[in-house]
Amino acid sequence: MKIIKRNGSEEVFNVEKIRNAVVKANNSVNETERLSAEQIDDICVSVTEICESLGRAAGVEEIQDMVEMNIMKNDAYPVAKNYITYRYQRALIRKSNSTDDSILSLLECNNEEIKQENSNKNPTVNSVQRDYMAGEVSKDITKRLLLPHDIVEAHENGLIHFHDSDYFAQHMHNCCLVNLEDMLQNGTVISETMIDKPKSFSTACNIATQIIAQIASSQYGGQSISLAHLAPFVQISREKFRKEVRTELRNEGLEFNDDDVNRIAESRVKEEINRGVQIIQYQVITLMTTNGQAPFVTVYMYLDEVPEGQTRDDLAVIIEEVLRQRIQGVKNEKGVFITPAFPKLIYALEEDNIHEDSRYYYLTKLAAQCTAKRMVPDYISAKVMTELKKGDVYTCMGCRSFLTPDRFTDAGIGNIANARNYVPGRHKYYGRFNQGVVTLNLVDVACSSEGDMGRFWSILDERLELCYRALMCRHNRLKGTLSDAAPILWQYGALARLQKGEPITKLLYNGYSTISLGYAGLCECTRYMTGKSHTDPSATPFALDVMQRLNDACAKWKSETNIDFSLYGTPLESTTYKFAKCLQKRFGKIEGVTDKNYITNSYHVHVTEKINAFEKLKFESQFQKLSPGGAISYVEVPDMQNNIDAVLTVIKYIYENIMYAELNTKSDFCQVCGYSGEIRIVTDDSGKLVWECPNCGNRDQNTMNVARRTCGYIGTQFWNQGRTQEIRERVMHL
Repeated sequence: MKIIKRNGSEEVFNVEKIRNAVVKANNSVNETERLSAEQIDDICVSVTEICESLGRAAGVEEIQDMVEMNIMKNDAYPVAKNYITYRYQRALIRKSNSTDDSILSLLECNNEEIKQENSNKNPTVNSVQRDYMAGEVSKDITKRLLLPHDIVEAHENGLIHFHDSDYFAQHMHNCCLVNLEDMLQNGTVISETMIDKPKSFSTACNIATQIIAQIASSQYGGQSISLAHLAPFVQISREKFRKEVRTELRNEGLEFNDDDVNRIAESRVKEEINRGVQIIQYQVITLMTTNGQAPFVTVYMYLDEVPEGQTRDDLAVIIEEVLRQRIQGVKNEKGVFITPAFPKLIYALEEDNIHEDSRYYYLTKLAAQCTAKRMVPDYISAKVMTELKKGDVYTCMGCRSFLTPDRFTDAGIGNIANARNYVPGRHKYYGRFNQGVVTLNLVDVACSSEGDMGRFWSILDERLELCYRALMCRHNRLKGTLSDAAPILWQYGALARLQKGEPITKLLYNGYSTISLGYAGLCECTRYMTGKSHTDPSATPFALDVMQRLNDACAKWKSETNIDFSLYGTPLESTTYKFAKCLQKRFGKIEGVTDKNYITNSYHVHVTEKINAFEKLKFESQFQKLSPGGAISYVEVPDMQNNIDAVLTVIKYIYENIMYAELNTKSDFCQVCGYSGEIRIVTDDSGKLVWECPNCGNRDQNTMNVARRTCGYIGTQFWNQGRTQEIRERVMHL
């Protein structure tokens, strides 16, 4: 049996090298914390067997991963820690380290870019700093060892953006749709503890939040759950309450009938639903995952996901409670109700809830009130989605990433994830995931062409090939990953129920998962190449042609690899500033193209362009069709709490015209003076954009609560200067 050394040469496998490394780490800890000789023998045998089962030569790094995992399986964490430390120190000797300055600066909280990198992370908190420190090491390893030089150079120069390089060193994927139904109905395992099917709705909600926290610590992107998977547990609680009520009334010697029992039981069911929804809302907000923030979770509300009858009615009651609790908000440290960032809510519009005479129209009215007050829910049109997704309606992952329509079921590939709730022939979405994202800077393509249309298309093709190779790096980083890397995902039902030691590779093909080609700056790209906004009828065809070229590239790669590449409207956050700075460095300030400290997200109409809400949604709908891997459109609106009819008018327009959209309102609070409304952005004496309370002039970000939607989801910390400028310059659409 051979192994692959770091220089690419082969060498005969020598188990004694593994034993010696483990023994050295073992001898470096206290005697009470050491592995026994038998345990070390077992580790050597296990690693040897895994290497033999691969059917190929294992790499040194793979073998070291196996050793780490086996040490930790024996609960010898001090030994594992020293082994990992020694391994890292050896890597430092091989390559000089370039992360010291950035790590020290973030520890001292004087790294502005890191401080404003993520609008839902507070970089002064130890857990966030720990995540950022690990991220800096990961980025350094990624840059020096894991990615080809030209891809690193293109990323650093802003030609492309290789997303989440701070997690790339680990074998982690992006985002997912959680198969919560399988985990709740058929049991799961959390922290090596078996969790059986819940016996009540509130218990199901509690377990769901534990699952959410575990998943958030095993991937770096967002996750989505469906309330439809919780709805059946209402009936379990109902039956339990009916039994309890009968017993209580009988013990009291009271006369009663079924109506009496049902009336009392239903009041308890309502209390149970209130309690369960509160568990989800408050636990999601207060949970702190290993990356130092609340889980990035989306809650999906779609009535037609469950059968008509009692279960659908129960789902409607759950949705109503979720909306009512979100309207109320959560209390800040001053005890004032404010707008939370998570969980994000998505509400599906359908025939049963969109018309005034629809059975569940009251829910849509409540959703409109919630949107006016708290900026959520976002809206998916079941009508439009059915047309675009081959008859299926399903939620996105996290902020806007959509899976491709299920093709593996149609191809008869079957239950490759071993899900226990799999139904042959029924399209599957829960349990599927996204492998990662690489974004193309379209503005740079345009500027590099110097306005020559032939050169533009040629450069675009070159950059697409670069993106393809970068995306394949992401794919290959996941390829061969063992299910043991994240048991909650790959072994216990969130995404699959694979065997221990089984690679996840088969889940990367046949459309089970997706991988995303992102794009940014279509608006500025079009303006540079045509001299006009892409909303101008004479320039729109060019913008659509660009989108089609990107889709054609994804289709070509898919046919060549059997991997579902999909075009994704990237939700730029810190990257919008990075791209803008790189463009200005390379090309200077070009009016209407590179003269801002941000570039426009995906296909969106420029934030400064005056256009009404309905025209904007209609215009952008044609680009959503060409952005199947993910896209969302928004309209910027003033305070709508006293004009719910107008919100409902927009919602109905969304249902008829566009697949996925949202309304952006303002929901801020000043802790100094108690002002509630819109905290504004002003320029201070140094020329920096800062937030200021219009009532008392407070500029201390630590004493104000600001909530803004920036990239499809709500941010509640603060943003870099580029994104802050973009927020300030947004015009109203209604």
